Amino acid sequence: MSDKPALSYKARRRWSLVILLIGLPVYMVVAVSVMNWLGRPPFWVELAVYVGLGILWALPFRFVFKGIGKADPDAPEDLSAPGTGDGSAPGGKPPGGSA
Repeated sequence: MSDKPALSYKARRRWSLVILLIGLPVYMVVAVSVMNWLGRPPFWVELAVYVGLGILWALPFRFVFKGIGKADPDAPEDLSAPGTGDGSAPGGKPPGGSA
């Protein structure tokens, strides 16, 4: 079995944004609405339900969020210094030497 995820890095980044910006607020509204519909339980029960729901929402989306905070593994590595394009150090001097 391959270690390569089914979704590309860019697709996972996009889906994570959709989930966080749209899905999570919708989930929160539904959770609060259901709790209000059930009536007011004791504080500790309500707290336990909200903590449980706060953890439960992310479990199905673990594969989407995995590795999103890291650099794109599929992107080519750029070894040149910023602005030069030829691999030399900024200022036009070769790295590690005095020319």
